[in-house]
Amino acid sequence: MLLEFSVGNYLSFKSKTTLSLMATAIKEQVDTNIFSSERYDLLKGAVIYGANASGKSNFIRAMSTMRRLVLQSFEQSSADELGITPFLLSTETEHEPAFFEVVFLIDGIRYRYGFEVDDHNIHSEWLFAAQKQAEKPLFIRERNGIDVMTRAFPEGKDLEERTRDNALFLAVVDQFNGKTAKKIMKWFDNFITISGLSHEGYKGVTFGMLEDKRTQHVLLDFYKNLDLGFDDITITKKPFDPKELPSEMPEGLIRQLVTDLEGAFRIDVKTVHQKYNAQNKSAGAVEFDIRSQESAGTNKLFNISGPVFDVLNNGGALVVDELDSSLHPLLTLAITKLFHSKEFNRNNAQLIFTTHDTNLLYYGKYRRDQIYFVEKNQYGASEMYSLVEYKEDGKTIRKDRSFEKDYIEGRYGAIPFIGNLSTLALEWQER
Repeated sequence: MLLEFSVGNYLSFKSKTTLSLMATAIKEQVDTNIFSSERYDLLKGAVIYGANASGKSNFIRAMSTMRRLVLQSFEQSSADELGITPFLLSTETEHEPAFFEVVFLIDGIRYRYGFEVDDHNIHSEWLFAAQKQAEKPLFIRERNGIDVMTRAFPEGKDLEERTRDNALFLAVVDQFNGKTAKKIMKWFDNFITISGLSHEGYKGVTFGMLEDKRTQHVLLDFYKNLDLGFDDITITKKPFDPKELPSEMPEGLIRQLVTDLEGAFRIDVKTVHQKYNAQNKSAGAVEFDIRSQESAGTNKLFNISGPVFDVLNNGGALVVDELDSSLHPLLTLAITKLFHSKEFNRNNAQLIFTTHDTNLLYYGKYRRDQIYFVEKNQYGASEMYSLVEYKEDGKTIRKDRSFEKDYIEGRYGAIPFIGNLSTLALEWQER
């Protein structure tokens, strides 16, 4: 369960910026949008708004980058670069490390884990745990060494010297079967980040769930309820056949593909549609290739439905950049409602996503502490704040306000500035 995520000095975020999923004291959607652990009331997700180039996607990239660094750290060599870009619009930060930190719950214990990193080295790293309120360090890493609290974290003993300058100590402990480290790595594995723009790579998860009889019916029922225009889906797996490669492809490339794809399978997905005769009576069925004969929105919904239901089934957090891209507003709403549903979200999965769909500010029934805005200040740095934090004339925003109307009118900021289009058109015509 995610409590907080923070990032600083990374891409467009100069100062430390935090998204919190800890519910505030406001009394909104308590029965649907909140779940309770032993010590905390937590939100089932958050929605992030902002103008183009405000930094919304950079915040999602920060989450994705932290996950990548944690899960892939041990596999890298000492010469590998880490893919870190600091905030470059300030001489104060351009040569400083980026900051990442996450607070989460595992088995009722609150952990706080983070690190500072540049493109070549880990500058610092820390792990704290709190079984009650008091937080205790498990290890603290600085440039001059790693201090392991052996009574609280015995699995880290004697592994300090085995840790490369560009590797995370947590990943090293995991490789040596550290009990706590393994739990934390599993938590990061369930901290899923996906793109709503480049979603082709996620359809493998959907294939797997449709092939599994335990999960197949859930996805098929979901598709049918959304009325996407087809009655069923068929999936066929065929061994890779070199004869299907285009004849005009260079011979060298063909030989390479034949070697690389030996033993692989090709998966074909077809949607099943009803066919009708001249009297509009059923005349059988016809199959459409989903990729070439269905809409971009249908393809996206199919591709991301696997990760969505996988997280709903197993718990964890799903982070999506541009969730609404290519989707009708009602389809976006349907996905968000799954996470606020007690029927579908029995394992308290959490959904965090960026969007431009302002309809969700009304129909989505999000609490004020679930709605975040991102905008850039005059120095090019992204800043993020929640609606529950926003003050107008020194007062908090009331729950009965029209959030969508207010946002469109620019009351909360985080919208694009559009100049006088009439003047622009006139100047263009006069050229």
